[in-house]
Amino acid sequence: MFGLSRTRAAELISDGSVLVDGAAAAKSDRVQAGTWLDVTLPPAPTAPVARPEPVPGLQILYEDADIVVVDKPVGVVAHPTVGWTGPSVIEGLLSAGVQVATSGAAERQGIVHRLDANTTGVMVVAKSETAYSTLKRAFKERTVDKRYHTLAQGHPDPLRGTIDAPIDRHPAGDGRFAVVAGGRPAVTHYDTLEAFRAASLLEIKLETGRTHQIRVHLAAMRHPCVGDYLYGADPTLAARLGVARQWLHAVRLGFDHPTEGRPVEFESPYPEDLTKAVEQLRED
Repeated sequence: MFGLSRTRAAELISDGSVLVDGAAAAKSDRVQAGTWLDVTLPPAPTAPVARPEPVPGLQILYEDADIVVVDKPVGVVAHPTVGWTGPSVIEGLLSAGVQVATSGAAERQGIVHRLDANTTGVMVVAKSETAYSTLKRAFKERTVDKRYHTLAQGHPDPLRGTIDAPIDRHPAGDGRFAVVAGGRPAVTHYDTLEAFRAASLLEIKLETGRTHQIRVHLAAMRHPCVGDYLYGADPTLAARLGVARQWLHAVRLGFDHPTEGRPVEFESPYPEDLTKAVEQLRED
């Protein structure tokens, strides 16, 4: 409701900044209908957390008063994170003079969804507070049409289908995610566009947006994304195709404009490294 991360909300509750019907609340308390919730918010930061620096290759596909849509290049995260020293979309936008919404945690203001650092393609960022709230709700309610293309090793059987398997952190605790009983619900639809000797070009439609969802679900089917070493991809195939990261691209993003209500859709062509890999497979 206030655009805070779960961690920050928990800190406010622990600090006594949240009252339920006038009494301090515990983090596990449930709020019933008709209950009065009183939250004391911290003052807004006086300066942006991210240092605005230009991000080479970051293209603005569309911009108005409420949203900015970008084509994210490889090696760029959505927002600054602990331990990441590379560029981010937010830094790139700030350096270009684009003002983003102040909602959300300080380090990821305006961010309503994310792409992995090495996943390229279309991404939308909220500029107005109304757009932030509306788009966050749209992603949560699964009304956003998110389409990806990926090269998967081998040939999925059947050629089209749905993967409905919960995802959570891998028990090894090494940064990976995995299909885990009791994890968060995750649904991935896939369709084979082209079948090659060693791999298949798939179109993916996501219902949910779990971390590494496409990569985890395809690996669970034993058809990992080409070049995705974290999830068991064949390094020999990736090297032959000249792929130095997972072959995964957000090709299309469609949603209702957050203030105008009209349907909008944005597309991104494959970057050069992904295009060359597909061309090599076609020659084979």
